[in-house]
Amino acid sequence: MTSIPSPSRYHLLLTADGQPVQHGWWGTEATARRKMAAWIGDWGRPGARIALTDEEAGEQLAVWPEEGPVIVGGAS
Repeated sequence: MTSIPSPSRYHLLLTADGQPVQHGWWGTEATARRKMAAWIGDWGRPGARIALTDEEAGEQLAVWPEEGPVIVGGAS
């Protein structure tokens, strides 16, 4: 027996300057990741943020732009 994925498990949220602009839900992670790549191509510009969340597991799977450590200064 196979489980049927929840149609609202994977949530994409696009924000611009901290305000929600667009969102969508997909039942499979692969589809949600393809949509995320398309949204980055369509909406990826300064001030935009796109996040993919697994609502069932309660975890963020991906975010664009990637949030990494900020490097200040240089080598001495």
